[in-house]
Amino acid sequence: MAEKVLFSWIGETDLRAASSDTPLDAPISSTLSKCSFDRVILLCSYPKARSIPYIEWLKRKTSDVIESYQETLVSPVDFEAIFHVTDKHLSAFKTINADISILLSPGTPAMQAIWILLGKTKYSARFYQSSKEQGVQEVKIPFDISAEYTPLATKLTNTQLTELSNDGVSSSAAFENIITQNPVMQRLKHQAEILAKREVPVLIQGETGTGKELFARAIHNASARADKPFVSVNCGAFPTELVDSMLFGHKRGAFTGANSDHQGFFQQANGGTLFLDEFGELEPFVQVRLLRALQEGEVTPVGAMKSQHVDVRVICATHKDLMQAISEGTFREDLFYRIAIGVLSLPPLRERQGDMLLLIEQMLDALILQDSLLKGKKFSVIAKSALLNHTWPGNIRELKSTILRASLWGSGDIITAEDIQQAFFKYPDKNTNLLEKDVSQGIDIQNIISEVVGDYIPKALQVAQGKKAKAAELLGLNNHQTLDNWIKKHNVKL
Repeated sequence: MAEKVLFSWIGETDLRAASSDTPLDAPISSTLSKCSFDRVILLCSYPKARSIPYIEWLKRKTSDVIESYQETLVSPVDFEAIFHVTDKHLSAFKTINADISILLSPGTPAMQAIWILLGKTKYSARFYQSSKEQGVQEVKIPFDISAEYTPLATKLTNTQLTELSNDGVSSSAAFENIITQNPVMQRLKHQAEILAKREVPVLIQGETGTGKELFARAIHNASARADKPFVSVNCGAFPTELVDSMLFGHKRGAFTGANSDHQGFFQQANGGTLFLDEFGELEPFVQVRLLRALQEGEVTPVGAMKSQHVDVRVICATHKDLMQAISEGTFREDLFYRIAIGVLSLPPLRERQGDMLLLIEQMLDALILQDSLLKGKKFSVIAKSALLNHTWPGNIRELKSTILRASLWGSGDIITAEDIQQAFFKYPDKNTNLLEKDVSQGIDIQNIISEVVGDYIPKALQVAQGKKAKAAELLGLNNHQTLDNWIKKHNVKL
C-alpha cells in the first residue's frame, strides 16, 4: 500500500498554537488530529528559534512521523523560490508512488498557488484545508490546469511566470506607472513629484499593498539622485543581534563570523536613496541609532574606531498609525518628526473611486504582454462585476495576484465570474460568533460593539462612495456628525 504523506508550510497561527495558553484552531495540529498520515513533511521559512519549539510541541501531540525542513526564502511571496523548494520536496516522493496530500491553509497566497499548480500537474495530490468555521476537510479543486504550464514552471528562473507573479517594483518605475484617474491619487502624484525635486525626507503611509514602494521608487527616479543606488530594506526583517551590522556595516573580526569588511545599507545607498519599508516595526533601540545617523549624517561600522560620512536621502513607509504608536510610547516622537517632512497618505484600493476598471484592464494587458499563452484573454461583464464588488483587503497586490490566478486557471479566452471566485482567497469573518460568547467567563461588551461598528461603517462608506451623509442613513444614524462621533468613539480604521 502506498505511503500516505502530508506536505505543508508552517504558518504563523501554527507557531502561535505552541505557545498559547488557550487552544487555537491551528491548521496543522487540527488536521493531524482528524486525519492520519504515515509521514508529515513540514516546510518552514521562519527562524529556527520559533520553528524548533513548535516541532517539538507538535510531535508530542501526534503519533504521525514528523519531518521538518528549514527553508530560506528571500520573500514569502517569491514564486520562484517557493516553486523550487516545494518541487524539490515533492519530487523525492514521486518515484516511490506515495499517496501525496497537501494542506493548503498555512502560508501565503503565493505558497498556496504553487501547491495547487504542482499538485494538479506533476504530482496528482489530494488537497486539504482547515478552518475554524468548517473544520478539517478534503477539498476538490474543480478545474484542471493545462499541462503546458508545467514546463514553464520548471524554468521559473528565467520565465514569464516569475515576472508575472513578481511582487516587486520595477527599478525604472516612474510617475506614469501609477495608473489612476482618482482625484485623491492624482493630487498625491503631484505632491510626490514636488517632493522628488527636493532633498527632504519622505514618509509614505498606507495599508499593505497600496503602492508605497512604487511611489518611493518614482520619487527616487525623478530626483537628482536617479543615477545613484536605490536600496530597499524591510525593517520588519531585522534580526536583533545583526541590526547594527545590517544598517551601518562591520569591520572584519568585529564578531564571530565577520570574516571580511561589510557595507551596511547606509553605505550601500551612499549618494542615493534608502527606502525603509515597514518603518513602524523598528524596535526602540534601533530608533535611537537611526535617529543619530540621520541627524549627524555619519555611521560607525561595528568594530570600527572612526565614523563614516554618508550622503543618503531617506524615504520611509509604514502601514501603522505612528501618532498612535507615539502616544503609546512605542515610537520615538523625535524620530517621527525627523522623517515626517514630506508626508504622503495613500488611500486603500476600495476608496479609489473610478480606478478599478482602469487597473483591471491595465493589469490584464500587462500580463498578456509578458506571457503569449494568455493572448486573447478577456473578462466577462459578470467577472468584472465580481472584481468591482470585492473589498480588496490586500489592495493592489491582491488585485494583481487574483487576476494572475484567474488568468492561469481559466480554460478559455473569457475569464468568467467562476474563475474570479476561484481566484479569491477567503478571509475569515472577524465577527464570527460575536453573539455566542460565554458570558459566565466574562466579556468586554464595549470591544464587541467596537468590532461590529468597525466592520459595518467602512462597508457603508464603500457602498455610499465615501459620502458620510448617505452612509449614516444606511446605518440608521441621524446624520454625518453622528457617524463621525461613532468613528472617533470606536476608533474605526478607514
